[in-house]
Formats: sequence, structure tokens, C-alpha cells
Amino acid sequence: MLIEIKDAPFEPYQRLLEYQAEAGFSGKYGATAVFVGSMREFNQGDDVSVMTLEHYPGMTEKYLQKISEEAADKWDILDSLIIHRVGEMLPNDPIVLVAVWSAHRAEAFDASRYLMEELKSRAPFWKKESLKDDVRWVEKNT
Repeated sequence: MLIEIKDAPFEPYQRLLEYQAEAGFSGKYGATAVFVGSMREFNQGDDVSVMTLEHYPGMTEKYLQKISEEAADKWDILDSLIIHRVGEMLPNDPIVLVAVWSAHRAEAFDASRYLMEELKSRAPFWKKESLKDDVRWVEKNT
């Protein structure tokens, strides 16, 4: 299980292939479930030009490690990967990569969805959006 918090842009598909090559479980998995989340140019009916994500270093990584371990306890998975951006982002920038490897698709899908839902609803990230004439903090994750 690897957790990375990045303060610079990353290419999710390239990083996925690199990690898969490094992991050493070639031939042991039959399924890889991958989720890539990107910044939208709109939210709550408003145009968003820039988004800034903040986190609490140490606390955020610890939480992501915790949910990765929970997923490994609940489902028969070989490995998982979570990469999350922080800092300033523009529309279309990748924000998050979640990947799960398993022998079978059901476990990979279920664990991936669990990780993404937990990350989105409870992980300690704070989002600020720059609008045309205003800046706002997003009070509640989806």
C-alpha cells in the first residue's frame, strides 16, 4: 500500500504503470480497479477558475494509510495505491488516483469504491475555490 501526497502536478496513468512495475506482483492479479479524479471548472452552480487543496501533513497520510489497511482487511486485495494532490489546481488537473489490485474484479471494484468514498467524505483535506468575483471554502465534501 502506497500513499503519496503531491504538491505538484502528476500524470496518473504514468504513475500507475510505474508503481505496477515496481510492486512485483506481476502475474498475481487479474483485476485492477482505477479511479482518477480531476478538477472541474464548476461547482454548486458557479464557475471555478482555481481550486486550492490544503491538508494537515502527517494526519492526512495517517488517515489514508488507515483506510488502505481497512480495505485490505475487508477485501482480498493484493495492493492499493492512493495519490492525492494538494496546493493550487486548474480545471482538468488530476487531483486523485486510487488503484486496487486483486485476483478478481469484485474485490478490486469494492475496495476501490470504499477507498474513494472514505477519502472524499472523511479525509482531512480543505478545499478553497476561486470564483469570478469571490473566493469560498467548500464546507462539505460530497
